[in-house]
Amino acid sequence: MTAASLAALGHTHRRALMKRLPDGLIVVSAAPRARRNGDVDYPYRQDSTFLWLAGVQQPGYVLLLDPKSGGETLFCPRLTQEHAVWMGHIPNLAETRRMTGIREVLYVDDFAATFRKHGQGRRPVYVDRGSAALVRKALGSARVERPELEEAVSELRIVKDDGEIALLRAACEATEQGYATAFRCAREGTWEWQVEAELERAFRLAGCPEVGFESIVASGRNSAVLHYHANSAPLLKGDLLLIDAGAELHGYGADLTRTFPVDGRFTQKQRGVYEAVLHAQEACIDLCREGRTSLELQRKAEEALAAGLVDLGLLKGPVEDLVDSEAVRVFFPHGIGHPLGLDVHDVKGGRRRQLPKGRSGRLRFRARLEPGFAITIEPGLYFIEALIRDAELRKKHRGLVDWKRAESYLDFGGVRIEDDVVIQPGGAPALNLTRTPKTVEAIEAACAA
Repeated sequence: MTAASLAALGHTHRRALMKRLPDGLIVVSAAPRARRNGDVDYPYRQDSTFLWLAGVQQPGYVLLLDPKSGGETLFCPRLTQEHAVWMGHIPNLAETRRMTGIREVLYVDDFAATFRKHGQGRRPVYVDRGSAALVRKALGSARVERPELEEAVSELRIVKDDGEIALLRAACEATEQGYATAFRCAREGTWEWQVEAELERAFRLAGCPEVGFESIVASGRNSAVLHYHANSAPLLKGDLLLIDAGAELHGYGADLTRTFPVDGRFTQKQRGVYEAVLHAQEACIDLCREGRTSLELQRKAEEALAAGLVDLGLLKGPVEDLVDSEAVRVFFPHGIGHPLGLDVHDVKGGRRRQLPKGRSGRLRFRARLEPGFAITIEPGLYFIEALIRDAELRKKHRGLVDWKRAESYLDFGGVRIEDDVVIQPGGAPALNLTRTPKTVEAIEAACAA
């Protein structure tokens, strides 16, 4: 995507936010740097809302929007020549105007005077977390409001426009290159961290220099740890390898998961579990249509997985009972998915969209699906010792779970399959941004490539 396209994207988002909050001023600040240790900072990542509005990737900036006049002012840090010596070229005001498409660009030194000029009267000032003190210092009498801005941003950011979907698609394509590399290089004797290195190298070579979150590269029993990040074990023959990772482009990140055998061929036992998860995922993706709800997706996933577990001899009884009793959650303890965008677990769409918790209280995301929603679909089955040996769960689900058979899977690990989809208008099937192989045959072919 060109600089002009990114600038146009920010312009669209600023106009939408000013229309949503027409009665006050809006002040949003760039994220500060975070110290790692000594005089070393963590790699810088811009605040997602600031990036959504201004498209600027560096710290020290402040954005002021005046919906009444339509005014937009971006304040830049006034950096010294010494900064240029150590950190390189400093964009001047004219360059910043061209880069962002914001006409009025000043230095942060000018913020207080400019804000006081705009802030006369008793209009509310909508601020993010980093801007409240700045506004109060500029004008002590300012009526500062925070929750309203967070709510407005959550309502707007959850619906992705064409430019955002293009960035998500590009991140998915780079992630696909990473998985193609991982399928080829993951072999007995290789270490998880080596696969991680090759995976993320492929992201960079495909044009995505960042990752949206720490990559999970989990083999054997580690694949049953939902957020495993050690990536420190050797790959062993006969094990499964679960990779949950995503490249990031201009802040927009993919979030894909694939699980495949270290030696390139699924055993009969592995295939049985894998195909139960794949069937559940395909059923849920087919249900991803305008007007459906995330609660329906969760129910569909649990029903499909419960049926698969009955076929595997791990659960006993009618599927409805296994779902209603939550016996299926012994093996599927997380939600079916979440919104995706500038954050890997993106905004939820605001309070007005949130449905009652009901029995699916564990879901991060409870809303009716709308066109432009980008969401993940990620069912899984895991054999987690902490759950399988839990005395309370054994008592609660007596007669529904074959606990002895479940114990025979404790060295299995887990299977998760995750795609990124975008809801389409008019009840049309979801747009799947993910092309990474996922059938048994396609994965075995990719491992043999």
